Amino acid sequence: MTSDYDRGYAQFALMVGDENMEHLAARFRAVCPDFETEVVSVVGGRIWTRGGIDLKTRSLCSICVLAAQGRNSALKLNLQMALRNGASVTEICEALFQVAVYAGFAAAWDALEKLGEVLEESKANSE
Repeated sequence: MTSDYDRGYAQFALMVGDENMEHLAARFRAVCPDFETEVVSVVGGRIWTRGGIDLKTRSLCSICVLAAQGRNSALKLNLQMALRNGASVTEICEALFQVAVYAGFAAAWDALEKLGEVLEESKANSE
């Protein structure tokens, strides 16, 4: 059986791209190497690999929670992953309308600003 870490690493690689995975892992372990192990094992290996809902739905749920909490670093990563997991910009925007109603328009606005950054970076990287 594959370890939670191996499953998590493979799952994150799927969601951020193999070419970006080592950079992501390095960011997680930059200050505290054990943090990377736990994030990859628990978040990637135990949560993102669960059944019950698809990756797009899991991404939209994550975006809403992170936007509501104002967790901008994690929000940016999850916006990137959501697009790779099949969420459209329209679906992300609609999810953020839910944030606006329940967590405030300012939280949704901040998230939309972060989405704009992600889309600009994606556009620049594809040129």
